Amino acid sequence: ILTLNMSRQILSNAIKEVQAQYPFFIEAWVLLPEHIHAIWTLPDGDTDYSKRWGLIKAKFSKTSKAFFHAEQSCNPSRIKRRETTIWQRRFWEHAIKDDEDFERHLDYIHYNPIKHGYVEKASDWMWSSFHKFVKAGIYDNDWVGGNEGRIQGLNWE
Repeated sequence: ILTLNMSRQILSNAIKEVQAQYPFFIEAWVLLPEHIHAIWTLPDGDTDYSKRWGLIKAKFSKTSKAFFHAEQSCNPSRIKRRETTIWQRRFWEHAIKDDEDFERHLDYIHYNPIKHGYVEKASDWMWSSFHKFVKAGIYDNDWVGGNEGRIQGLNWE
């Protein structure tokens, strides 16, 4: 549901609202029909990814509940925790260690639509920061994964 026009608008609004209250910069991003991958930079000394994701998920869920809430999918645990049927309970968090680690995660994010069989090359997936990195000369437009078609030694500072 996440790639539907309405969902993308609701998600965009939720992200902007959270960014206004708890700043962060989206370095890289891919939006897939049922999940998201992102690399964020938070202000110095701030490591609260959980608060930001929690608020984004809550704002999206509240706004989209009338459209996507599946009552039959609510088990007792979800009801007790007041969770929707849209989001998984947890997310994976990783602090980028260095440029090489950033490059690996950048590739992982941009390869995801290919991995899941949605497209044959990253440039064919419209809901991705891949296009920004092509314009910056980091990736070749025909990149399909791996080191071919990607500039090595990217400096993202």
